[in-house]
Amino acid sequence: MPWNMQDYPASLKNLDPLILKKAIDIGNALLADGYPDDRAIPIATSQAKEWYDNASADEKEAFKKAKNPQKSDKHTVNKRAKKTMSSDVNVNYEDNQWEVQSEGAKRPSETFEKKGDAVKRGKEIAKNKQSKLNVYKQNGDLQQDFDYKNN
Repeated sequence: MPWNMQDYPASLKNLDPLILKKAIDIGNALLADGYPDDRAIPIATSQAKEWYDNASADEKEAFKKAKNPQKSDKHTVNKRAKKTMSSDVNVNYEDNQWEVQSEGAKRPSETFEKKGDAVKRGKEIAKNKQSKLNVYKQNGDLQQDFDYKNN
């Protein structure tokens, strides 16, 4: 069920107001893609905090002035979302960088210079999705996996 600034999950109540607004916006998009509330909430919270940490003062001010998210807002539905929602996450070395990519996704969600940073982000994503993280060596061999399916 979509959220707005007056009606949202209790677990979001202690967020900074701007982070809350962003989490609701992201959460509603995830819900539109078919994510259940219990999966959308931690993903939206994590993504909103990351946005806040990386956004410029101008971006924050523009978002603050933007219309508040509404339950009736329309979101572009990602038809591939249901397939990648619980798919495994891979950390691979490609084109001189470490990529974090869900199986079935067309492109990586993020890229990193350092493998450790990619693995850290891959673990966050896999935990949120309750899936498995596969970490590969530069040569393509499987190095390690982490199973978060039963967490």
